[in-house]
Amino acid sequence: MLRAALLALALAARAPVAAPAPVFVAVVDPGHGGEKDGALGPDGLREKDLTLQIARRVAARLRKQGGRVVLTRTADRSVGLAERAALANAENADLFVSIHLNALPGAARLRARGVETYFLSADATDASATAVAARENADRLAGEPEPDPRDPVSGILRDLADTDALAGSSRLAYAIHERLVTRLGAEDRGVKQAPFYVLAGAKMPAVLVEVGFVSNPREARQLADPAHQERVAEAIAEAIAAWRR
Repeated sequence: MLRAALLALALAARAPVAAPAPVFVAVVDPGHGGEKDGALGPDGLREKDLTLQIARRVAARLRKQGGRVVLTRTADRSVGLAERAALANAENADLFVSIHLNALPGAARLRARGVETYFLSADATDASATAVAARENADRLAGEPEPDPRDPVSGILRDLADTDALAGSSRLAYAIHERLVTRLGAEDRGVKQAPFYVLAGAKMPAVLVEVGFVSNPREARQLADPAHQERVAEAIAEAIAAWRR
């Protein structure tokens, strides 16, 4: 009998222990990738490279909070805009954060700086938000369905799970934006709304963050600095923790 008990204990010790369930599930989306470079900055800086670097840092910090984090891409590859939110839905994510860098052409690139944060809406907040959404929405891959030009945003809004998702998106956008502005000492360009296709269909709180202007030489150098990227990631992760509470 003692032998049987010892054998049972030995088998139990060898049995795999179930991993604890994650506290939350987050999908972090590094903007662009593959054939889509995104905005270009001085010295050959490409938005797609910097967003992936920042997204990896955000993911690492969220995992330390006990979250399960999925990146929409882990390397320099093309991912369709529609696939990104669809992945978040498939993962039953609690939140979706798309990370981007802003840019302006001409002489304005030397002046424009700061942080903008967006959540989905049929109507853009202002002309600047319209321009940003147009630039990001142009990033569709060959073969991706074009939106109906007669009705470009109603399909997006129909895909929202319910008004709770939209309200959650608003709260998440303000939480991330305020923490980024405070932590980075960045110019506050505001929380805005616009019809971003990358957020379309997300059935959970979803935001798009423009964490700085890669077209501004000074801000571009900051965005390429690993220490600054860590501050960006820390601010986003802290904001998500506060929003979840």
